[in-house]
Amino acid sequence: MPMAVSTHHVSIKSSNAAPHSDGLELEDTRAPENTNSDVTKSNKQSTRPQHRTIEQLQRLDGKPVYTKRQKIAKNLIWLAKDQWFLIAMGIIILIASQVQVPSSQQPIKRTVVTYLSVSVIFFINGCTLSTRVLLENYKKWKVHAFVQLQCYLVTSAATFAIVSLCATNPSFMDPWLLIGFLFLGSAPTTMSSNVVMTRQAHGNTALTVVQSVIGNFLCPFLTPILLQMYLSCDAWYTKVLVSGDNYAEIYRRVFKQLGLSLFLPMALGQLVQHLFPAPTRKVFVDWKLIKLSSIALLSLVWQTFDQAFRSAAFASVKPSNIIFIVFINIALYAIWLGICFAAATVWLDKRDVIACCYCCPSKALSMVVPLSSVMYISVSPVDQSKLQIPAIIFQALQVAIGGGLTVVFRRWIRPFEHEEEMREGRQEDKDVRGIAGV
Repeated sequence: MPMAVSTHHVSIKSSNAAPHSDGLELEDTRAPENTNSDVTKSNKQSTRPQHRTIEQLQRLDGKPVYTKRQKIAKNLIWLAKDQWFLIAMGIIILIASQVQVPSSQQPIKRTVVTYLSVSVIFFINGCTLSTRVLLENYKKWKVHAFVQLQCYLVTSAATFAIVSLCATNPSFMDPWLLIGFLFLGSAPTTMSSNVVMTRQAHGNTALTVVQSVIGNFLCPFLTPILLQMYLSCDAWYTKVLVSGDNYAEIYRRVFKQLGLSLFLPMALGQLVQHLFPAPTRKVFVDWKLIKLSSIALLSLVWQTFDQAFRSAAFASVKPSNIIFIVFINIALYAIWLGICFAAATVWLDKRDVIACCYCCPSKALSMVVPLSSVMYISVSPVDQSKLQIPAIIFQALQVAIGGGLTVVFRRWIRPFEHEEEMREGRQEDKDVRGIAGV
């Protein structure tokens, strides 16, 4: 008798069949899973943009991502670190305007700070500059002639032209201020700020040192001649002067300052560098004590303004004249710098151009003071202070503008430095291959 068969359909196992205990496999009547929809969902999830945090983005590309506020804060911090000198100079001038050394101590303070500060700057240069590099820069006689002609003839002629234009109204400008401008234009390059700024701008510091030495050595010979030539024009503002003949005192004071604050510290620095090369490099380069030269320059700025505020030099001049002096000084610096840069870029490399651009427009206040006090007699302390005001304001402006130009010059010379590094690297590789016999 045949066995009754269930009405359920029996078939061979498909891919979706479930195993049965009898060895037969029944078809799975459940709805199959929609695998295509799962794939589509996963694709949608993968293409959906994901919101990542700043930290996750940093981990992805290795570069930090800043918000707008963080970028502003970062730029301000960088500016404060890079231009700390200008910020410190502003604070020092503010302090000098409020608190001054007593008048009885001013001569001692001026002598100690001037000699000590300049000595520190040139001692550090002697410890960090190679003797070979200094001697090589002394041989650049064409550059010396170019810089000194700019410092003495071009700057003094441009200043005399501007003074002649400004002297048309005797009731506006004080005659001592106009004479002070002529002293400023005929003065040599400074011995301190241009050296510090050239180093910060990645220029040829050795060339700047050499130009400072030559320029200040020529000062007692050239500056009095230039002043006598410009002041013999018989203009109304020259009537207040009574000439002296004590030129021996000029030579004594100038060469004493050069010997004690420039030549002697420079020679001692060179000696220390040759006797102790490794410790010297560690102290001034690795420990960054080379920044002491910037601090010494700040002390010179403080000394200048402390004396000016103590002698009431600014109070004795009309505010309109002070404003006029500021604008004329900026114009003079811009004219001198523009002429120097345009002429130097034609035939000098970029490091030498930077050195010239700091030497030519800069002026030494330390030379204006002794010259003005020795060349002319019967000058009252108030008139003496007026005569020095253009140089005092110019010193602050040249340090401020020079500090700002360090950023510009560093960016300008960066491609040149990169090419130099690449060239030196290729030369080293060539030397190594030559030694190995490749």
